[in-house]
Amino acid sequence: MSNATSSNRAPQGAPKSSLFTETKHTKRRNASEARFKSYGIAAIALGLTFLVFLLTTIVGNGLPAFKQTFVTIAVELPEAKLDKSGVRDPAIMAKVTTFGYKPLVEAALADTLAAQGIENPYAKAKDLGKMLSSSAPAQVRDAVLADPDLIGQTVEFRLLTSSRVDGYYKGRVKPADLERDKNLDAAHLVIADQMVAAGMMKTVFNVDFILGADASESRPEQAGIGVSMVGSLFMMLVVLVLALPIGVATSIYLEEFAPQNRLTDLIEVNISNLAAVPSIVFGILGLAVFIQFAHLPQSAPLVGGLVLTLMTLPTIIISTRASLKAVPPSIRDAALGVGASKMQSVFHHVLPLAMPGILTGTIIGLAQALGETAPLLLIGMVGYIASNMPDGIASGFFDPNSAMPAQIYEWAKRADPAYYERAWGGIIILLGFLMTMNIIAVILRRRFERRW
Repeated sequence: MSNATSSNRAPQGAPKSSLFTETKHTKRRNASEARFKSYGIAAIALGLTFLVFLLTTIVGNGLPAFKQTFVTIAVELPEAKLDKSGVRDPAIMAKVTTFGYKPLVEAALADTLAAQGIENPYAKAKDLGKMLSSSAPAQVRDAVLADPDLIGQTVEFRLLTSSRVDGYYKGRVKPADLERDKNLDAAHLVIADQMVAAGMMKTVFNVDFILGADASESRPEQAGIGVSMVGSLFMMLVVLVLALPIGVATSIYLEEFAPQNRLTDLIEVNISNLAAVPSIVFGILGLAVFIQFAHLPQSAPLVGGLVLTLMTLPTIIISTRASLKAVPPSIRDAALGVGASKMQSVFHHVLPLAMPGILTGTIIGLAQALGETAPLLLIGMVGYIASNMPDGIASGFFDPNSAMPAQIYEWAKRADPAYYERAWGGIIILLGFLMTMNIIAVILRRRFERRW
């Protein structure tokens, strides 16, 4: 027997093993992998649990803001009190303030209760009038000034109730909570229940919350987020028009054309550092440069858009450079090989292939800017600075306004629980905007995506 043959034989007493036999080491490795898998599943389940809890809390606390309690009463509009001149001139009629309309509204509420057979324990009409919003006289006045022919008639109005009455039907206010309340007592709630039974009072969908403006702290039931939504829209237009071309152009130059030297290295490091700078620093910069130095109008969406542009540019530049870098070098070499110039290879081949990532990064940057609050507060974009919608495009950019995050912050810090409710409702609308922007990013990515 040769040495080669004998060396292939297993030595006497050697353990017999097989690939199909699980050793101790293999058992430990498999157990470790199983534990790691279970840890991953537990982490995902925990994350989903927190997400569901968060969404449930937001929706549960915010949905009541989309409903509001109204009362329908017939208000007599005597000429002797509202238009003594009898000429029906709105300029003259405007001299009658809301204080002149308030007794008419309070008396109309008392007369309506009497007509419905509802007992009124209050001797003074003004005590009963506490059930109505303080905006009710202004609502009647605005209607009369808009249509002077209403004077001399008895007109039916749908008026807002006070925040306490509204909170009672939303479960936010209990009769026991009114023991120390100076504005309302339990007897008002008894009357309110009877008015609901008579069909005079209803809780319905509140479109004014979506389309209206902020209100003073004494009128939370009238506050809306519509004007702030318009302010955010004009700010996002400024950010989109400035940040997208500047950010993409900067990225193309740094990635495709700029020489690799100390200057470009310094620029790249600073861009990365700016992406990590707290947003409030950009607010201080905007206050100093755009308002104090350039003397642009304070609280204007134009200034807010400029500040958010500075904050968003690093994010767009970094994401765009990553998208350009992800395009294979062979695409560039092939374009140059068939005679294309450097610029043609970039704009005709590289940029279209990187467009999905560029659009995704841009929209994510815009969504981040949409949710910023601190820089906007520093430049004065707080709540209750704009009571009406802008008159035009120029007015939308230059007139004082607020933004959705700043408006939500203002509501959250006010004392009345009705404002806290509206803060949650504003978060729902803001999340709707953010989800819409992310869905658009996904759609654009799939629309422009090309494979190579």
